[in-house]
Amino acid sequence: MKYLSFQNGDQIPALGLGTWKSEPGQVRKAVVWAIEAGYRHLDCAKIYQNEKEVGEGIEIAIRSGSVKREDLFVTSKLWNNAHKADQVKPALENTLKDLGLDYLDLYLVHWPLAFKSGVTFAQEREDFYTYEEAPLSATWQAMQEMKELGLARHIGVSNFNQNKLNELASLPGQQPEMNQVEMHPFLPQANLVNYCKSRAILITAYSPLGSPDSRSEKHANDPKLLDNEKIKEIADRHGASVGQVLIAWSIARDIAVIPKSTNRGRIEENFKAAELQLSESDLQELANIGVNHRFVDGSFFTGENSPYNLHDLWDDH
Repeated sequence: MKYLSFQNGDQIPALGLGTWKSEPGQVRKAVVWAIEAGYRHLDCAKIYQNEKEVGEGIEIAIRSGSVKREDLFVTSKLWNNAHKADQVKPALENTLKDLGLDYLDLYLVHWPLAFKSGVTFAQEREDFYTYEEAPLSATWQAMQEMKELGLARHIGVSNFNQNKLNELASLPGQQPEMNQVEMHPFLPQANLVNYCKSRAILITAYSPLGSPDSRSEKHANDPKLLDNEKIKEIADRHGASVGQVLIAWSIARDIAVIPKSTNRGRIEENFKAAELQLSESDLQELANIGVNHRFVDGSFFTGENSPYNLHDLWDDH
């Protein structure tokens, strides 16, 4: 298993289990199966509404003796409705309670935008805070305090573009140590990768398989990463699955990757992707794939009822 290193020498396994969209009733077993298969990196978030079951899976695995807490790297994320400085600690403590843990290995600001307290998903203009009302600087200061208290060993962000990262870089104290973003051959984000690497910010790729579970009408005409002929050719050359090639692609770029599944066979298959070595020609073919598409486009946070626009989220708008 490849590991990526934080500046203080701590390491994060490059391959982890994602738990987004993992249904309650399934995710507990998925966590146990993943740990049995060798995963030591688990990616969670408050908004996934399944952290309690993830915690139960962790507890089962620890109780069985198959793993110790210190062997696991557990990430969670601060939801948009807890960006005020005095809300960050209670939000983290709630996540720790659900997960049954004393600390997180990594805590991320999930999105660079804020909802009012108690709003799970903003629908109307009054559901949102503006940056003036809930400045990112105050949120980030509170995140730094979580690290100082030992409640989170490392802190970072998710879905932050270069402008937003620059905002945080101008603040005193701890800089973000991780940026978790959508990333796959249809969205390689080379400029953002270079920016983060130049500032010693690690990257985690979410939706590495292209969000194949997005079945809504809005996504009906999306290109299908798993059906791409070029990726199938590379997979055939290696005797691997398309999913394994996509996972190995991120690892080859020194980027952590968190494919999600609640299927035991798929969880095990995904883990074996860490052993797949893609050649330079494979990587060049993927770099020239000729499709550019963002599956999680953030449009649900923007529009006429929102104070935010896509420039607040992505560099390519």
